[in-house]
Amino acid sequence: MKNRLKVLRAERDWTQADLAARLDVSRQTIVAIEKGKYDPSLSLAFKTARLFAQPIESIFDDEMTLP
Repeated sequence: MKNRLKVLRAERDWTQADLAARLDVSRQTIVAIEKGKYDPSLSLAFKTARLFAQPIESIFDDEMTLP
């Protein structure tokens, strides 16, 4: 899953540790999400969207296209 987490984090001058603390997850979780190696749970995706005040779809892209 592609995401804009790194860009949104950088716009706020937050480190991965800063974001992890705000989302109550480990820094390793943030690293894995940013690299596309881990898909966040639905609750974490909602929490992230609320933190950045954006719709989930503007942060996370499932890369699926409809026919």
